[in-house]
Amino acid sequence: MKAYQEIIQWVNSFHEKGETIQAAEFLITEYNFNHPNFKGFELREKAKPDFILMTTEGILGGPQIIRIPKNTFEFPLNLMLNLLAHEMIHVQQKAKDTLITDKNEREWQAYYENLFHKQFPQIPELSDFHKKAFASKALDYYNRMEVGSELQLKYAEEKEEVERLLKLLTSIS
Repeated sequence: MKAYQEIIQWVNSFHEKGETIQAAEFLITEYNFNHPNFKGFELREKAKPDFILMTTEGILGGPQIIRIPKNTFEFPLNLMLNLLAHEMIHVQQKAKDTLITDKNEREWQAYYENLFHKQFPQIPELSDFHKKAFASKALDYYNRMEVGSELQLKYAEEKEEVERLLKLLTSIS
C-alpha cells in the first residue's frame, strides 16, 4: 500500500480533474475494500460539511452500488475513508452468502467498524469529534434492537466497548 501522503496526492489529482468515481475506485483498491457484491459507484448531490450522505443501494442478496456525493473529496480523507469502509461493510452484509436482514444490526456493525477498525485496520483514525458522533449513532442502533433480544446479547460486549470509548472521549473534551 502507498504511503498516506502519496494516497492524498493521488486522490487530490483525481479530484482536481473532477474524477470523483475514479478517486473512490482507487481508494477501494488501495485499501483492499473490494467485495464481489460491489457493483460500483454512482454520484449523488453535493454534500455539506455538516451532512455527508453515502448510501449502499440494491436488493438484499444482490449486487450493491454505493452512492457518494459529487464533492466527496473536498472533505478530510480520513473521514471519507471511514465512510467508504462503512458502506463497504454494508455491501458485504447485503451479499447473498453473508446476508444480514436486520438494519439495526447492519448499522451497528458498520459504526463499530468505524470506531475500532477490526476488519479494515489500515484505515486512519477518525477525529475525536467524529468518533463521538459515530459512537452515539452506534448506540442509537443498538438501542433500536429489541430490548434483551438475542441480537442485543450478541453485541453486549461490543456495546460496553463503545460506551467506554464514548465516556473516555467525553471526559477529554
